[in-house]
Amino acid sequence: MHRHLQKIIWSAVLMIMGIGLLALYSATYGNVRVTQEVFYDQSLCALVGVGLMFILSRVDYRKFFDAAYIFYGLNVLLLLGVLAAGRYAMGAKRWMELGAFSFQPSELMKLALILALGRYFSNRRPSLSFNLRSRVGVVWGDLVCPFLMAALPMALVFKQPDLGTAFLIFGVFLVILFASGLEYRYLVWFMILCVSAVPVIWYFLKGYQKMRLLVFLNPNIDPLGAGYTIIQSKIAVGSGGLFGKGWLAGTQNQLNFLPERHTDFIFSVIGEEWGLVGTIVTIGCFFILAHSGLNIAQNQKDRFGMLVTAGIVAILTLQVVVNVGMVMGLFPVVGITLPLISYGRSSFMVFVLMVGFLLNLSKRRTVF
Repeated sequence: MHRHLQKIIWSAVLMIMGIGLLALYSATYGNVRVTQEVFYDQSLCALVGVGLMFILSRVDYRKFFDAAYIFYGLNVLLLLGVLAAGRYAMGAKRWMELGAFSFQPSELMKLALILALGRYFSNRRPSLSFNLRSRVGVVWGDLVCPFLMAALPMALVFKQPDLGTAFLIFGVFLVILFASGLEYRYLVWFMILCVSAVPVIWYFLKGYQKMRLLVFLNPNIDPLGAGYTIIQSKIAVGSGGLFGKGWLAGTQNQLNFLPERHTDFIFSVIGEEWGLVGTIVTIGCFFILAHSGLNIAQNQKDRFGMLVTAGIVAILTLQVVVNVGMVMGLFPVVGITLPLISYGRSSFMVFVLMVGFLLNLSKRRTVF
């Protein structure tokens, strides 16, 4: 059974990578701002990534459990290091440089938090008592403590500023909290508290972040500024029709009307050149990957494995939904990549690691 599931995961991931490389080649073909070196860079990452997935699928599963807190702590230190001495680019401090190599610790934190929360909740068991003391213990141990674990990296990422990744971290926390078996009433009260904090969050947003949210409501309030990219993106996706204009034949893409088409808005390239059919195939591959992850979670007898799988499926699904919605004007522009398709070494390799974990967990059914 697990071999069949692994074949499905491998097929979906290789298909996604192939679609991404074709779209990235087109996005950089004749691009006046970005050279095709990023295509070759991503191709190398894909080759290395396939090897990493193969290796991770065969590593002793218990090592991930043992190193979860250490991995989380190291990533918190990296986020602090970015704020102190990170590279400033495009209005944010998100990159850590080690010689000629640069990466985003916020991307790695997604996986680190999933492992840390998975280990934390795997060590807790539901209380059988309903007295006041047990209720206080549930609120503190099953809600407050894990929230603090998520809130620390959220605050550090938000400070960079990176609103999109902070949102994703919070989303993963909610999904793992739900999967842990916390009573619904606590979840409901927690969500009410979070919604009531939205006006406070608005106060701390940067000017360009507020503008992005306002442009989401009406892109025409700044058609040549913050609203330009989303307007051009919607034109590109809509003009693709059913079968698209053909590879390397998208006008919005090839005539350089669409900024950031090799990163956050690469889905618009797929929509314009391959049409509705191409976008459905792309989303379908992600659906197969997420559905396979849910099957793995359902068959996990180990609580840690189940929670980690749920977290990986959550971050994958959230990032795909938000990116596609952002490209189509359904969500605000928050700077989130399309997993395994958009250019970006940090994001690409982190999702490679996550898929490697899925392949590993698909073979595990034992409790430890």
